[in-house]
Amino acid sequence: MLAARDQRVAFQQELTTAHPKSSIAAIKLNIPGPIKNNDALRRLFLAGVQRFEDQLADYTVAADWNHPAGNERFLILPLDFATSKRAAVAFEEQDSLGRLYDIDILQTGSQRALSRTDLGLPKRRCLLCGRDAKDCARSRRHSVADLQAKITAMYDAEFGDRV
Repeated sequence: MLAARDQRVAFQQELTTAHPKSSIAAIKLNIPGPIKNNDALRRLFLAGVQRFEDQLADYTVAADWNHPAGNERFLILPLDFATSKRAAVAFEEQDSLGRLYDIDILQTGSQRALSRTDLGLPKRRCLLCGRDAKDCARSRRHSVADLQAKITAMYDAEFGDRV
């Protein structure tokens, strides 16, 4: 996973340097537990990514990664950073699968992605209880099994079949 993270950071820096007037969206799933990729997770990932892309007027796919550490797609968006982040948050909050995704919007010259709080938007809510998601993750308030059961239920509702 560390190698994948290092590869991601290097690629993100490459993209922001090559496209300084664009926003870069890095899309991945938030999946608890040791298994980050399999056929079902790939199907889930692609379904949500397609729906996010359908909301965009214009974008370019820069890369689509299918690694054991998880799926990730990088988009180049001809939008300012705030507009891009608002579109990402709207998808994460309003789409039935959106809560499972993490869409980072990268800024040229910045070491971190644009955050919800940078724009005065509410923090991400926990999938199970609605509290601050980072607080639940940090305190391990919910078991991996409970989180996986919720994700499985969302998958079943979306695709009508069992994982």
